[in-house]
Amino acid sequence: MYTPPFEITPKIINLISEISERIGEISIKKDLRLRKVSKIKTLTGTLKIEGIEADEKKVTAILEGKRVLATQREIAEIKGAVKLYENIDKFDYKSEKDLLKAHKILMKDILTNAGEYRKTNVGVGNQKEITHIAPPASNVSELMKDLFTWLNTTDLHPLIVSSVFHYEFEFIHPFIDGNGRIGRFWQTLILYKWKQVFEYLPVESLIYENQDEYYKAIEESTSVGNSTPFIEFMLDIILKTLNTPQVTPQATPQDEREKKIVEFCKTPRSRKEIAEYLGLKDRKHLKEILDRLIDKNLLQMTIPDKPTSPKQKYLSTF
Repeated sequence: MYTPPFEITPKIINLISEISERIGEISIKKDLRLRKVSKIKTLTGTLKIEGIEADEKKVTAILEGKRVLATQREIAEIKGAVKLYENIDKFDYKSEKDLLKAHKILMKDILTNAGEYRKTNVGVGNQKEITHIAPPASNVSELMKDLFTWLNTTDLHPLIVSSVFHYEFEFIHPFIDGNGRIGRFWQTLILYKWKQVFEYLPVESLIYENQDEYYKAIEESTSVGNSTPFIEFMLDIILKTLNTPQVTPQATPQDEREKKIVEFCKTPRSRKEIAEYLGLKDRKHLKEILDRLIDKNLLQMTIPDKPTSPKQKYLSTF
């Protein structure tokens, strides 16, 4: 039986320990606004990595069923990703059939052979050079079968399993298009089945912010002949995601004024209402306090995309 080559290094052990500890400390907020923000970041990140013109405004509009000024291809790319992530709870990560189904959902309006393995040979790279020649198309079905056999029999930690699968999948490059998005989604799916909190962690957004290092880790793993560098990279990205303000444990307001604002804003309040409540006339000082509370993740805007909107209000995050 095929076993993907990799080494469990001290760095990997330490990262797993830190990630597990952080997961034990956090509880993803039940606020639907925060979940939506995370979802938008995830979708935008995984699309942008592929060079797709999908900013947060476009993704938000499509999520809300609004019209978007974009090409037909861009809209199809975004809609496919939205539908894929919306159905995350319906997939079995150990099922090869489900992986093909996921690809069909993602690419059905883009490829005529969505949900089918490629039948042509491909090279992977950037505009300047080919960095990886994927295995011949004739070998893809057997390679994917071997990978899923390993996935169904391994008892390794999900953090390792998901990273190994992600790398091996990208190495095989089984589809003519959509491999990056499916590989990242399948890692998220494996982790979601381990801890549901991963449905709301924008890991893909952090990958996009570290895109060069992401591809470098893939190339390095291919060069050394095992996925160890990629595992270390992905675990580091997951830990960084867990340490973002959106998911860190809530801080405690430092002074009485901040405490009053947080308590007062359990119901959405305008800046004027907050100023009157505090008896504060200095608008600049009030803005500094509100910005500080937002940075601490104690307060959120009800219209985050339009900070200066006259309809803007502030709401406590707990």
